[in-house]
Amino acid sequence: MEGSTDFPKELLDEMGVKVVGINIAFGEENYIGGEEITEETFYEKMKGCKELPKTSSPSPERFIEMFDCEEEEILIITLTSKLSSTYSSAVLAKNIYLEHNPDSEKRIAVVDSLSGSIGVGLMVYKANKLIEEGKCLKEVVEYLEDIKGDIAFYGALDTLENAIKGGRVNPIAGKLINALNFKVIIEISEGLVKPIDKARGEGNSMKKLFEKVKNNVHDIKNKTLVIGHSNCKEKAEKIAKHIEENYEHKDIIISSIGPVMGTYTSEGAILIAVL
Repeated sequence: MEGSTDFPKELLDEMGVKVVGINIAFGEENYIGGEEITEETFYEKMKGCKELPKTSSPSPERFIEMFDCEEEEILIITLTSKLSSTYSSAVLAKNIYLEHNPDSEKRIAVVDSLSGSIGVGLMVYKANKLIEEGKCLKEVVEYLEDIKGDIAFYGALDTLENAIKGGRVNPIAGKLINALNFKVIIEISEGLVKPIDKARGEGNSMKKLFEKVKNNVHDIKNKTLVIGHSNCKEKAEKIAKHIEENYEHKDIIISSIGPVMGTYTSEGAILIAVL
């Protein structure tokens, strides 16, 4: 997978998933996410910046390096092509590799998640379950293409600070919303991030966030639920405990949110993805 995906590192390691890091730039300072800068350092540096950091897709060469492995079947799941060129970069890498290695028996598949962050992480998790069951690459890809539109993915932003810095929100309106302690509720659907509601105060925003999830997910207690947080782990753990106690939900995963989504959400955001 590529580095915009958010999922716990220990679980990725257990699954044997390899990550192609994204490029992160703070002015003249350049880093490869996950290799040269930690998420904690990223958020700390972002606090002190007047301008938002810039992220960019891995080059095809970075993907090709990953193809030199023992595995005969390789699956790449990328951030939505509607927001990033990562999918195109991975497809180009696949074509270049196979063109230069015509006798290779490797089978390489690239899936456009039409999602991001923990939504992609959830797809990686589900794909691994199928691989453990002995499904072949073709079967896994067919499953992912079939379910990628079924992920319920919502979030609550604690602040519009980064939206103001990035020019996505009028500065006067954004500062007023922050001053009045309104939290914006977002939905990630069909590869796009859309504001859909707002609530005043953290408690009300968390309540409204989970209402959105409940109202749009059938039989939620039997689904896998991923809670993402932008540098606010205690808040995520509190939400997970509430869900476990009130909905008998057992398959809950908590993950930090990395630079790509973190640049959009600012610190203090909570995301919930369910499948």
